[in-house]
Amino acid sequence: MAYSMSDLLQLVVSEGASDLHIRVGVSPTIRVHGILHRVEGPLCKPEDTEELMRSITSEDHIQHVREAGGADFAFAFGEVARFRVSVFKEKGNFGMVLRQIPSKLLTFEQIGLPESVKELLHKPRGLILVTGPTGSGKSTTLASLLNIVNETREETHLITIEDPIEYYHKHKKALITQREVHVDVPSFSEALRRALRQDPDMILVGEMRDLETIEAAVSAAETGHLVFGTLHTTGAAKTIDRLVNAFPQNQQETIRIQLSTVLQAVISQILIPRVDKPGRVAAFEIMVNTPSIAALIRDNKTFRIQSDIQTGAKYGMVTLDTFLLNKYMAGMIAREEVITKSQDPITILAKLQELELAEAVGVKKK
Repeated sequence: MAYSMSDLLQLVVSEGASDLHIRVGVSPTIRVHGILHRVEGPLCKPEDTEELMRSITSEDHIQHVREAGGADFAFAFGEVARFRVSVFKEKGNFGMVLRQIPSKLLTFEQIGLPESVKELLHKPRGLILVTGPTGSGKSTTLASLLNIVNETREETHLITIEDPIEYYHKHKKALITQREVHVDVPSFSEALRRALRQDPDMILVGEMRDLETIEAAVSAAETGHLVFGTLHTTGAAKTIDRLVNAFPQNQQETIRIQLSTVLQAVISQILIPRVDKPGRVAAFEIMVNTPSIAALIRDNKTFRIQSDIQTGAKYGMVTLDTFLLNKYMAGMIAREEVITKSQDPITILAKLQELELAEAVGVKKK
């Protein structure tokens, strides 16, 4: 075989890559700072991808791939690194994507989260959602939030429900129970139901992917627990709409009322390539639930939430567009990224032109 999994994983680590892709008909490919780079070497044959897959995949997971078309699990590369692995069938052949899990938890400052988010960790109950597209750093943000709790809250029992477990948390001041779906418990919803009998103070739901899990998470938040969850959505309004639309039509008014009372905040994030140095920077939208926003959720007027976020700086809120603009003015991201990633490109373009005009006038005066 042309490649060994050990050599490929070592390359991922040494290059600081986030992902390794293995497919038939192409050489192994790594993603570095958001850009895909093919490894020099021959194209992978079907027997190559299968041998690479078998080198790190258990027979149980291989059987699950044959039956269901895919399997997800975590894999430790010795003491060097850990990976989240997705094995799947593609055109009848095996394919894989391995995502490197950072070995060190990042601080708030390293992630770039506003300090106001720390205050949310002291809420006695409710639902806090971290959202964004795949690969936007949601797991890293959540792990850092939980680490703060772990280091500061002696009275807290925190249960995480993940598929698979990405970050291993040691017991510090808090007591932490980490349960892996398909290993320790059959499903997210089942784990949530059981969690309520395990004396939790906080619960993390790795992914709110179905109606049953969403219902259980909202119920846990209503019954006096602080619940963290993730969704593959961008922006607070779209996140709330996604939750509501997961329910049948005749239950949507009820869930809107429930969300208006239990939702504490929505933290949406994306990762953007930097221009000042190699790497990527996170951009956030922070929505904190206020009486005004709660009323908009109840009345099915989520399209107006953006206006409340724009005027909610005193509550710790910030729009994605404002965050992007600030990063651009700091020289961290490109102008095109601000426009393409913004939620209101027309308005953001006008603001950019104002800034550039003001800068040009200032230069002329000098």
